[in-house]
Amino acid sequence: MTASLEVTGLDFAYPDGTPALRGVDLRIDPGERVALLGPNGAGKTTFVLQLNGILTPTAGTVAVGGLPVRKPNLQEIRRRVGIVFQDPDDQLFMPTVREDVAFGPANFGVTGAELTARVDAALAEVGMAGHADRSPLHLSGGQRRRVALATVLACDPEILVLDEPSSNLDPVARRELAETLLRLDRTLLMVTHDLPYALQLCPRSVVVDDGRVVADGPTRDLLADADLLRAHRLELPFGFALA
Repeated sequence: MTASLEVTGLDFAYPDGTPALRGVDLRIDPGERVALLGPNGAGKTTFVLQLNGILTPTAGTVAVGGLPVRKPNLQEIRRRVGIVFQDPDDQLFMPTVREDVAFGPANFGVTGAELTARVDAALAEVGMAGHADRSPLHLSGGQRRRVALATVLACDPEILVLDEPSSNLDPVARRELAETLLRLDRTLLMVTHDLPYALQLCPRSVVVDDGRVVADGPTRDLLADADLLRAHRLELPFGFALA
């Protein structure tokens, strides 16, 4: 089976020579939901930016659905790697929700009835079909987050990458987004500091610190390891107990 994501020996250093990633190996199979955990400055965002070619590795390889992340392949790679940013306003800029969701697939050459069907299906997947003709500016924060998700789903990505999806959401919006994500039949990589959200959504977690993978296993097992969490500046909320 071809991996949705295959990362081998990935190194990255910034132009001043500062190392950010050191020998990262990671395989995510189709349909897996994986949380990427780690303290600030661990290299999580730098890692994500390797997946669609925004940053180029110093050494090592990245492949998405078997396709290497290289310059000649970048248009297709950027369709296959759907990144939902932490701030929905980074992705929503058109006058209506429908136009925002259509923008991505149209940019990849989808037109006519297929484009309409993609937009309708993506909005239905995130429970926002009734808001297609509204301005994103008139939606709540949770609704905008789900529309931003729909803009990516409409491109039919190989892997869905979420950057801190629960940040700045009230409890109801947080739950609604979780329910939406659990319904999706998609390979998912979620970057988060929200450990209970990782437990709720992702059976597997990977802990990154100082540019290295330091743990990879069942989320519940990793969160039950107090020494591991303490060593890498991760902490469950006060009073939270693993069931």
